[in-house]
Amino acid sequence: MLSQKTTLPTADAALPGRTTPVTTDEVHFVSGRPLKGPHPEGFQTAIFGMGCFWGVERVFWSLPGVWVTSAGYTGGFTPNPTYEETCTGLTGHAEVVQVVFNPAEISYGDLLKVFWENHDPTQGMRQGGDIGTTYRSAIYYLTEDQKAEAEASRDAYQAALTAAGQGEITTEVTPAGVYYFAEDYHQAYLAKNPEGYCGIGGTGVVCPIGIGVPASGEA
Repeated sequence: MLSQKTTLPTADAALPGRTTPVTTDEVHFVSGRPLKGPHPEGFQTAIFGMGCFWGVERVFWSLPGVWVTSAGYTGGFTPNPTYEETCTGLTGHAEVVQVVFNPAEISYGDLLKVFWENHDPTQGMRQGGDIGTTYRSAIYYLTEDQKAEAEASRDAYQAALTAAGQGEITTEVTPAGVYYFAEDYHQAYLAKNPEGYCGIGGTGVVCPIGIGVPASGEA
């Protein structure tokens, strides 16, 4: 069972899923803004996997310049998966957070810095005590510019980790596929359940990009 949960399935082996999306919230529990849009013109979207999405979403919705966040699933094969299905390891999806942000207030590089510093990207198919492919570290980019920034930040953070005597980054940097919103009870979970499980923690190593610090190779 552990091997099944820590090994990504093939498309043929993935669960069939369904044609109807699962029931989710219409607006964010904290901000009241629509999860699925419309969003203000010029705003951008980022998608990150950092382990259990409950704590991850709170990290991002708290940032100035972030318009709205949501918990969801992506990176796999099963259409409209349920939480229970993703937990089997047979959908291929990761738990992720979608972040809609105003680039005039917070940059994608700033978000990448938060991404690297708030989880351990060296753990493979797990994050702390949460074990399985759904908890893998991942950046799902939506543009070529995001891809370039993500890869530059990964290389910069690897250098910082290596200097600190820590391991190799296992983070998946891959094009964003279909994003499926998670069930309503997962949305803004830690606002609805203030004493709920968070489960994320960083390496303690500062990422030398973002928040006004250029990534390697940038002017």
